[in-house]
Amino acid sequence: MSELSLRIRVLAEGVGTAFLLAAIVGSGIMGERLAAGNAAVALLANTAATAAALFALIVCLGPVSGAHFNPAVTCFMAVRRELPWSEVPAYVLAQIVGALIGVAAAHLMFELPVFVPSTHDRGGLAMMGSEIVATVGLLAAICLSARYRPPSVPAVVACTIAAAYWFTASTSFANPAVTIGRSLTDTFSGIRPADAPGFIAAQILATLIVIFLSKRLSADAAASEPRGSMPQASRSPTSDGATIGSRPAQP
Repeated sequence: MSELSLRIRVLAEGVGTAFLLAAIVGSGIMGERLAAGNAAVALLANTAATAAALFALIVCLGPVSGAHFNPAVTCFMAVRRELPWSEVPAYVLAQIVGALIGVAAAHLMFELPVFVPSTHDRGGLAMMGSEIVATVGLLAAICLSARYRPPSVPAVVACTIAAAYWFTASTSFANPAVTIGRSLTDTFSGIRPADAPGFIAAQILATLIVIFLSKRLSADAAASEPRGSMPQASRSPTSDGATIGSRPAQP
């Protein structure tokens, strides 16, 4: 079986990220307009639409590209040797471009300028700490669900993001491409461009933390294996054709 070409997989990453950002930004605009000033209702609408879109996108595009839609996830998968490092730049570029396209599409649907730098203040150590928690939680959820319950990954990822929208002060960006895109929308889901580097730094730090912990746990697990026993084979995150992880084989 031949693998899907890099061009097709990169296109899927770009399209998926574009639809994700359109859902995040568009539902934020709609929620804010309909909530009549009630921020809780607007956030609830934003959460529900984002989680639903994320679930659908992972199910549909997981068999194509692995459905990362997130540079942090892509780098994490490369460290796990489920994606060649040579393909990481193409994935990340597609995700960033897709994020910008998604923001532009949402703005155009609601008759707003294509890009407007955000004035939404999300600065401070508490916000950066929230992004570390949110990103660690997301990557850990992906890693553990992909290892032990591969078919559940789309639901686990969507639920993790939905929950973190509410229990983190930052409302869980957990994604450098999303952060860049949302810095160019002066709407409910936006973030000031000045605050975006802090978010991205926190997301990178969180990725490094999860990489360190996963390697340490893998080493401990290998050391605890009885001598002469066969290690348990782990399934590829995309072995069910609908989850985040390595690139799948073409039928």
